[in-house]
Amino acid sequence: MTLTELRYLVAIADHGHFGRAAAAAGVAQPTLSAQLRKLEDYLGVELVERSRKGVRLTAAGERIVTHARRALAEQQAILRLTRHRAKPLEGPYRLGAIPTLGPYLLPSLLPALKQAHPELDLVVIEDLTDNLLGLLDDGRLDAALVALPVELRGRQAAPLFDEGFFAVEPADTDRPLPDEAPAISEAELAAARLLVLSDGHCLRDQVLAACARPSPGGDDFRAASLETLRELVAAGFGTTLVPALAAHAWQRGGERRMIFRPVEGEAGHRRIGLVWRRGTGDADATALARVCRDAVPPEVRPIES
Repeated sequence: MTLTELRYLVAIADHGHFGRAAAAAGVAQPTLSAQLRKLEDYLGVELVERSRKGVRLTAAGERIVTHARRALAEQQAILRLTRHRAKPLEGPYRLGAIPTLGPYLLPSLLPALKQAHPELDLVVIEDLTDNLLGLLDDGRLDAALVALPVELRGRQAAPLFDEGFFAVEPADTDRPLPDEAPAISEAELAAARLLVLSDGHCLRDQVLAACARPSPGGDDFRAASLETLRELVAAGFGTTLVPALAAHAWQRGGERRMIFRPVEGEAGHRRIGLVWRRGTGDADATALARVCRDAVPPEVRPIES
């Protein structure tokens, strides 16, 4: 059994097609198919089901792929230790980011990373926190930008910055927008018709905590993205809470349909951190965290390492 054979098996799992898997692995399809047969003969189990419609993993194949991903991730960790000890963040690096952060942080982070580490080959994957942590544990991500805290079993985390929340309300079209709207009170938040993200978004729970609510009202809208919430607020359906980076991005974009009011109090912010697998890629993660703290816009408060 070789790492190359495991890599081909993972390619099949990712693409569900021999031709596409072979192209992704950079080999001819007969080569990939032959190596996969060799792996099946060695292990004594069928790993994939082949049919005219395509290919899919067997139950045994699904279990083995999980271990194969981890083995390949450890191989990459070994290579980073030996090749990039003097210069971290060179070569391929897979970074995850939650959807309520990525579009608003990456425009400042990516140019800073390119300048600080020009040899970095970065791939960014955007997904919900639980999905990103699963990809991280399986070795399909090297690190992830998420809201803390998260469970750290087998993982390490470095806090990067604190990001305040803004209450976003429909603007009164009969009055000019104020230069600086006052902070919103707990009583006002409690009385507002709250618009929140759908289940699975960590920001949903943080917003409900900031508003001291166990759950939104049964008739409230639940959106899949901050941009959907933005349009619902602008249309007058209610109030929502958004992180500072998103709020300032909307304001810089000339948003005039809504008012932005800071949320005060202990629950009026979230903490963003970098999470990676314990004992792997420490130098890369440390370098990435340093760039993240230096690159954050002035609207958030970086946390000293």
